[in-house]
Amino acid sequence: MTVVTEHVVRNDAREAPPSMVERMTLILDAFDGRAARLTLEEVACRARLPRSTVHRILDSLVKLNWVEHASFGYRLGRRALGIGGGDGGNAEIREAAAPLLHELHLQTGMVVHLSVLDGHEAVYLDKVGGRLASSIPSRVGGRVSAHSTASGKAMLAWLVPERVDALFGGPMNRCTDRTISDLGVLHQELNRIRQRRGLAFERGESARGVACVGVGIRGHEGPVAGLSLCGDARTAPLERLAPLVADAAREITRTLFPELGGGRRAARPEATQQAATWSPEARTRFLAVRGAGWI
Repeated sequence: MTVVTEHVVRNDAREAPPSMVERMTLILDAFDGRAARLTLEEVACRARLPRSTVHRILDSLVKLNWVEHASFGYRLGRRALGIGGGDGGNAEIREAAAPLLHELHLQTGMVVHLSVLDGHEAVYLDKVGGRLASSIPSRVGGRVSAHSTASGKAMLAWLVPERVDALFGGPMNRCTDRTISDLGVLHQELNRIRQRRGLAFERGESARGVACVGVGIRGHEGPVAGLSLCGDARTAPLERLAPLVADAAREITRTLFPELGGGRRAARPEATQQAATWSPEARTRFLAVRGAGWI
């Protein structure tokens, strides 16, 4: 008796799943500027891959620091952001800030950024803003000249003047015709920020038509991050919303450095924020001020 074995050759190469490298690329590409944080289902939908496959690959990417798994879902990790050289505390900062970023967005409907200083640039660690986020030309992992943004200027205000001089010793980049391009003018602006309890403003300095209010998140030695609220320069009520940003930054500071809320002085007392929250009287006095350099 002869047994004949049939070999069925299927010409389905076009239907075969992509390679592992291609699948990893599809998953990482799902984290674009439209959303800094995605659920497992959202990643699978954007990558057009089975949920089980995406879950397995995401677990590997988390272990390799390409992706982080936080309470609100998945987000790009330090390797994907290109920040390099250890996380420098950035994962902890993002985790502490995440609830406050979402709360600020829900309260205001505006775009919220979390950033850190890297030399003379600000690097965006997180961006929350729903549909409005696509109208703001920023992305998680993106870089911008720190002196052109509200949060960047708020962080620079923490540094000693000599450090600012070293960072901006050469020609200063201009993002728009409203960007500060003179070192002396920048020092004047940073001094005004310190006088405003660390709050910084900008209208059209980093991008035309965009307005922001920002504040630094303080640590033991200086700024560990910056928080900003952004919207349409024509309608954004920056002064009215500024106390909300300051309160959120102060809450993140307390989460990261609870000892700083107990009266301990930081390295730059002239740039520190008061530990107490804004009272109604303080808010009223603050909003009544219209000093030079606010916008």
